Amino acid sequence: MNAKQNILNKIVQQKRAEVAMQKEQTPIFQLMETESFKRKCYSAKESIGRNGASGVIAEFKRQSPSKGVINGTAKPADVVKNYQEAGASMVSVLTDEKFFGAQDSDFKVARETLNIPLLRKEFIVDSYQIYQSKAMGADVILLIAAILSPQRCKDFAFIAKDLGMEVLLELHDDSELEHVNKFVDLVGINNRNLKDFSVDTERSIRLAKSLPEDMIRVAESGLDSPEVVKDMSENGFQAFLMGEHFMKTDFPGDTCKSFIKEIVAAI
Repeated sequence: MNAKQNILNKIVQQKRAEVAMQKEQTPIFQLMETESFKRKCYSAKESIGRNGASGVIAEFKRQSPSKGVINGTAKPADVVKNYQEAGASMVSVLTDEKFFGAQDSDFKVARETLNIPLLRKEFIVDSYQIYQSKAMGADVILLIAAILSPQRCKDFAFIAKDLGMEVLLELHDDSELEHVNKFVDLVGINNRNLKDFSVDTERSIRLAKSLPEDMIRVAESGLDSPEVVKDMSENGFQAFLMGEHFMKTDFPGDTCKSFIKEIVAAI
């Protein structure tokens, strides 16, 4: 078992334990009574497909298991507001505390600040988390093929759609193509190889060609220059999930703004 898969297994185990506690504290019927549960979601598909859209999904991310602390001082309200003003099509916010350093208020603050689609970046292993995401004000949830069976992935995507949210499915290789189903709205292809951590955009481009034509393709990881984004765009990708490239700087919003200007010029 490689290091990344080992981390993934640890995260999944931790998540299952967390969810068991959360179910006890706040049952689903209580989640369904929250104000956010009644709100109409923003559409990521519409936002990304809009004429002149940057396609950038800008992420607020404090740390990661592999890189440690990326930015320990950034304030979510400032960062996500600046991302929106910079022209991001969507914002992603990590909600895992143990491995990614998220604080309880990060997502709440982002929801109160934004009027563009908001993705809850979480390791979803239980249907409870989908109801929880809706109650938190998420417009889009992430489903990770590497930690779900194809059937479970389909069931979870159906629940999300039934609740009015959209679904971003993350793939790493062609063995996960069977996870794609009719309830998925966007497919993210991670350019990073799970076995050796190398970035291979060519592999992602090949994988993207196997997806249904009308599926929105999202490039993830290793997008550190406008040239790479331009190449991915020319090969059918409409959206680009970027976090670390922005967050590792002192002013993530400014970095995002400059990057979007460059990719708009390049594309």
